[in-house]
Amino acid sequence: MALILRIDVDRPYGKAGLLRHVASRVSSDLYLPRMNWLGYLRELQAILEILNERGKSAYVFFRKCTYPTPQICELMQEGGHLFGLHLENSRSSSTFHEELLSLEHKLGMKVTAFSKHGSGRMRLGLHHYPPYEPERYLPWAMDLGMNYFFGNLEDPELEPQKHGDLTIYPSAFWLESSWRDVDRFPIEWLLREAAERNVVLLMHPDNVMASAPIMREFLLALDKLNTVVLPDSWH
Repeated sequence: MALILRIDVDRPYGKAGLLRHVASRVSSDLYLPRMNWLGYLRELQAILEILNERGKSAYVFFRKCTYPTPQICELMQEGGHLFGLHLENSRSSSTFHEELLSLEHKLGMKVTAFSKHGSGRMRLGLHHYPPYEPERYLPWAMDLGMNYFFGNLEDPELEPQKHGDLTIYPSAFWLESSWRDVDRFPIEWLLREAAERNVVLLMHPDNVMASAPIMREFLLALDKLNTVVLPDSWH
């Protein structure tokens, strides 16, 4: 068994440093031309390079404000990573399709997975629809045959659920310790459980790159466990 590595790319410039933090907020809420000199997707690039060096693959989910550059696309292809939509406007199936088609047009390819931005607690950007209604999104995934990451809750002990031909993981192990009960779910829990079954590991590149302890746990998980991105990982 293995990790199903989920990378949510929430911020184009991270949040470290006032200028980059402001640029991320403006990009999310309004519009800002891509500024490579300010480190657009710098943290994601670093994470992908780490994964590629170790031969590990991931699902990578992009918002409208974090669409990948050609360089990121090249790293994605080199590492066998899969593109996913990090859905913001989940008001209806129509708004879902609009975001999906926008990303597919940008990439020039079909996108086979999606996840929901946020956990329903707060509004995270101008285009973000806060309510987290996972059962509502399930028919959208089934209609298009997409892998649907049902895991924005914070209890990785929740058992997988069968929905037709899909097996949905209703939660994930959040790598960032600020969103995880580290006493109940230390990194040792992940190493033990993912050796016996598939476990979704959720991470955000800017948070991992900003914290030496989180990075150490990330590298430990990569060195100790396999990763899978194949459709079989859902069964």
